[in-house]
Amino acid sequence: QLQAYGGGLVQPGGSLRLSCAASGFTLDYYAIAWFRQAPGKERELVASIDHLDIAIYADSVRGRFTISRDNTKKSMYLQMNMLKPEDAGVYYCYARNSIDTYWGQGTQVTVSS
Repeated sequence: QLQAYGGGLVQPGGSLRLSCAASGFTLDYYAIAWFRQAPGKERELVASIDHLDIAIYADSVRGRFTISRDNTKKSMYLQMNMLKPEDAGVYYCYARNSIDTYWGQGTQVTVSS
């Protein structure tokens, strides 16, 4: 399973670092991603890294967010800088290979002054 944490309340322009820890498996050879879902909206892809460590970002976060992984710690991260109110929502971590798919339980990010 995946356990996401690190969300919270931050002012516009601030930063947060989300973490997601895997248990029961390692992240080696998994594509990983962060999704988010705002109230009343569909879940959307924020950032992902494939098994070749190629990262892609949603246009709305490119240049502000950075996805990373540490396979030795069985963890993935999302560094979020210059946060905007529209970045608020529940953030979910995700891992997939050819056999398994895992979702984290979500962590709430609130961006407000």
